[in-house]
Amino acid sequence: MTRKSTRKILLASAFSALASLSLLGTAQAGEQYVDESGFALSGYDPVAFFEMEQNPVGERQPEAVPGKAAITAEYNGATWAFASEANREKFLAAPEKYAPAYDGHCAYGIAQGGKVPGNPNLWRIVDGTLYLNITPTVVGFWEKDIDGFLVKAESNWDSKEAAPASSKSWKAIDDNKGTYTVSAPIGN
Repeated sequence: MTRKSTRKILLASAFSALASLSLLGTAQAGEQYVDESGFALSGYDPVAFFEMEQNPVGERQPEAVPGKAAITAEYNGATWAFASEANREKFLAAPEKYAPAYDGHCAYGIAQGGKVPGNPNLWRIVDGTLYLNITPTVVGFWEKDIDGFLVKAESNWDSKEAAPASSKSWKAIDDNKGTYTVSAPIGN
């Protein structure tokens, strides 16, 4: 092994260790919502939301991008899946930027005082933050006053954050049939 190769390996190891320490130093959120997939965000790629064209209020958003079971990272006590190594690296550099608000629970539900699952295909990015909702019906309520519901959700979050994550499946709700065509994560 050359001296240059050794230096590259040491630098890569140091960078990885620093990234891990910086994650430990950040305030962790409450318990992350993880459904039957075993993954946060139901195995969809959190970075991909920020790369998609967002539709206007009243129109359905593009479907979430499935992550790959072979490309993962740990954050907030959960495993996250990514569509590419590049997206995984972006996430590791700033997980708080890409992880959905309210630990992946429905933003409207938090505004109403409950902690219910978020459907990754019912999403909206507001001021750089990813928010999920539970059903298409709830999206209709949410979109009538997003700013108002965000104020309510923020005031409720302090008391809800420490509560256990929802154990329900958003896929088990009849209103969610047709909100997704591909389950995530996908194979390699």
